[in-house]
Amino acid sequence: MAHIHWYPGHIAKAEKKLKELINLVDVVIEVIDARIPQSSVYPNIEKLLGEKPRLIVLNKSDLADDAQTKIWKKYFEAKTGYPVISSCASKNNDISIIVNKVIELAKPKIDKLVAKGLLPRPARVVVVGMPNVGKSSIINKLIKKGKTKVGAKAGVTRQQQWVRVNPKIDLLDTPGIIPLKQEDQLKAGKLAMVNSVSENAYENEEVAQELLDILKDKYPDEVKSYYKLEDDFSLSAVAKSRNWIVKNNEPDIPRTAVMVLTDFRDGRIGKFTLDETEILENKDAN
Repeated sequence: MAHIHWYPGHIAKAEKKLKELINLVDVVIEVIDARIPQSSVYPNIEKLLGEKPRLIVLNKSDLADDAQTKIWKKYFEAKTGYPVISSCASKNNDISIIVNKVIELAKPKIDKLVAKGLLPRPARVVVVGMPNVGKSSIINKLIKKGKTKVGAKAGVTRQQQWVRVNPKIDLLDTPGIIPLKQEDQLKAGKLAMVNSVSENAYENEEVAQELLDILKDKYPDEVKSYYKLEDDFSLSAVAKSRNWIVKNNEPDIPRTAVMVLTDFRDGRIGKFTLDETEILENKDAN
């Protein structure tokens, strides 16, 4: 099992900054990686977000197992009571769905303001998520739809920049980065596999081999076909299949580890979901 190293000081600072951003908005768009839907959710996310309504976006769905994404969508909808949609950077047809869901989630708050005699205002929204889950791609798609900077809000903040997505939504154009606080090393390893962890925090060889072990269990045929393997799913076997041999006829493990991680992250081997829904459903049922 690879050991991923965390830095508590950075976590505390990131949590404080994230809470400040969340306090500014009416709705949170929480982005998670569809390849590791459970592992890329922050532990105790409800405590961090409080009572803020949220839209959950299963991002990078073009790299994930389609059947598994549908199961995870239902799982999160049942667990949280909030809407869940799938998204990917290459398509823009999900933007209108995101916009409509945000307006719907913000409506009770805006209605309360109107009931107090205030004028209706656009819903204020922030996009949050673990590093590298695709927060910026969601923000960029929304900004392209709006493109109108609206500046600082009176009584809200002077530092943050807002973008008017449409007459009913103002988006904070700063992504809220959920800090990497992860005691579960299996989840931490999966975060490393999808590149959500700094490369300084883990060894490529260990994480790449753990990835191959998971894929051997869940998607053996695709991996065998792509790397032309038999039953040996080791980095050594992959190196030999590529004829990557170094001094003394040894397999080039460091080079192979980087290739395996890159192939997985780019979706070259196949569309994979690493987290196991059945286990979670059984656990929640107990």
